[in-house]
Amino acid sequence: MTQAEELTGIHDRIRKYFEENLLPFWMINGPDPEYGGFLSYFDQAGRPTGETTKTFLMQIRFLYSMSSAHRAGYGGGECERLARYGADFILDNFWDEEEEGWVWIADRDGKPTVRDKVGYGQCFALYTFSEYFLATGDPRGREAADRTYAAIHQHMVDVRHGGYRELMEENWEPKPAGPFGGDRKSLDVHMHMMEALTTYYEMTRHPTHRRRLVEVIQLILTKMLHPDNGLGFIHFSHDWTPLPRIIFSTEWGRDAMDDSGQAPMDQTSPGHNVEFVWLLLRAADILGIPRSDYAGVARPICDHCVEIGIDHEYGGVYADTPMGQPTQITEKQFWQQSEVLIGMFDAYLLFGEQKYLDAFLNVYRFLFSKFINHEAGGEWYERLDRKGNIIDGVLAHAWKINYHTIRSMIQTLARLPPP
Repeated sequence: MTQAEELTGIHDRIRKYFEENLLPFWMINGPDPEYGGFLSYFDQAGRPTGETTKTFLMQIRFLYSMSSAHRAGYGGGECERLARYGADFILDNFWDEEEEGWVWIADRDGKPTVRDKVGYGQCFALYTFSEYFLATGDPRGREAADRTYAAIHQHMVDVRHGGYRELMEENWEPKPAGPFGGDRKSLDVHMHMMEALTTYYEMTRHPTHRRRLVEVIQLILTKMLHPDNGLGFIHFSHDWTPLPRIIFSTEWGRDAMDDSGQAPMDQTSPGHNVEFVWLLLRAADILGIPRSDYAGVARPICDHCVEIGIDHEYGGVYADTPMGQPTQITEKQFWQQSEVLIGMFDAYLLFGEQKYLDAFLNVYRFLFSKFINHEAGGEWYERLDRKGNIIDGVLAHAWKINYHTIRSMIQTLARLPPP
């Protein structure tokens, strides 16, 4: 079998899996017909756990998944219907009419229970409603994206040091310092702001929005990457001094920490770094500049992932690694696999080097043999050990839904040669 034939076969396998398993699992099980919106708690067997809290992040990410799937031509119209259905629930319940912005958590029927303003959520609102408008043409999507953009730039901008504040009270006052996060910035939020502004500018084509996108790209490149190795630091003070990563009291992920509750300064996330690369290359496409302009940024990040992030013995990509030596933390989390799958194929297309395609194939094989729960609808386990044994088999919870998995399949299919 030639390499071209192998890639075509992978395209066929992914498309069949996506259209017959992963997408239908969520289209059938996600909607909450009694109260509206989407349910996001499923155990390892794909059964509802009984938990019905609705976090803004899961509602907005589900809306993104349905919007992007419809825009890419999947679902036969049902994804568009579910996108409109999800938009109804979000627009009716999560916008703060008095203070502006999107609140963080609601109960099953949409009554807010945590009204904090979390920058991560505001980013995803801008990203998602821009995608929703581009997918459906629903004018509510553009209106919601516009008022989200306005709220972000009215309330989150750090006018002294640049960038965006991230963890705030209901009235946009910063949270206290320490675990409440009011004294920190992160690569995570600024990368997602870049992602959001990319799609927002794709929608509006307004020169001001182009400038905002270019500004956040330059800020990341000059303030948030290691000056010697080009890898991403995780947390920063407001003046961009790198800080050890800690767990915030406002949680939206599950991260590896040492006994002190913080990560070493040289710890980085290969998956997160590679996600930044492919999102940066997509931003270049929307800005109309050559992808090669960012080749010098992409290469050291992708090389670190190939050399240290990829498990060349058992397959897959590690969740966290040191910047310059092999990792002792060998767990593998679902979302890094999804992002490296996209990013390594982009690196192969950009540089034409076999090592990047080999990394793509490595992660693809580990993903389909170990991470996907084929017996319970096709969603992915949360976390595995190095060999692929289940550590946390839950399929969805307050901070895990279909955003990474569905997006990964859509984006990978768009890159692979079709039959």
